[in-house]
Amino acid sequence: MSDDRDRPLTEDAAPRDPWTILRRATKARIGLGRSGNAIPMDEVLRFQAAHAMARDAVHGMLDVAALERDLAPLATIAVASMAPDRATYLRRPDMGRLLAPDDAERLTALRGPFDIVFVVGDGLSSTAVQRHAAPMIHACRQALPELSIAPVVIARQARVAISDPIGAALGARLSVILIGERPGLTVSDSLGLYLTHDPRPGRRDSERNCISNVHRHGGQSYEQAARTLAWLAREALRRSLSGVALKEGQNADTLESPGTMPRIAGE
Repeated sequence: MSDDRDRPLTEDAAPRDPWTILRRATKARIGLGRSGNAIPMDEVLRFQAAHAMARDAVHGMLDVAALERDLAPLATIAVASMAPDRATYLRRPDMGRLLAPDDAERLTALRGPFDIVFVVGDGLSSTAVQRHAAPMIHACRQALPELSIAPVVIARQARVAISDPIGAALGARLSVILIGERPGLTVSDSLGLYLTHDPRPGRRDSERNCISNVHRHGGQSYEQAARTLAWLAREALRRSLSGVALKEGQNADTLESPGTMPRIAGE
């Protein structure tokens, strides 16, 4: 299927339709045209293909063995949430936040202390994790050479908060979970990173810092995300906090003391 986005423009060559230039500025479906009383068949097929990719990302199973090979030479350990299968995981988000008791005992046996633990959770896009988690972690290691790193934990049927009991069991000062974000109809393999200082069960989402939209289709690069994470990790350790009180790019000397909210302009 041809796409006007791929067609080069010159001063002498007018676009096929006035929407061409605008379509090159966004992945949104705009100016689709009409064939009779419906949109053109090529746009219908593109939509169906995108929908199928999103469904595959949600329901696909993570290949743990392949991910472990990609993470080498880092040590890894595979765990699972309390959700016994994918169907339960999708219906019961609460079970995806809880670590299976047997796995908690296995992690406690490896207890640090460690500066940081990277957790890989399949989340809502196993496609994103399969493609991006390993190179993202390798980039983060290069950006944080001074920190001691726990074995990488690969968590199946995982939600973001599963990084709290994992970090607590391993005695990590920071937890970073890399997880597949909910796929859309333009990007089905977007990866998100969530950093939490002093991870333990009961942490609120407001106590985490999020780096989202890591993918190869106009999203953040591994290097960009790693630089952001490195700044957040160092400041989180220095300030003993994470979440809404720690803003990426903010001058660390102007941050409020731990446990207080930063002042918002206009208050």
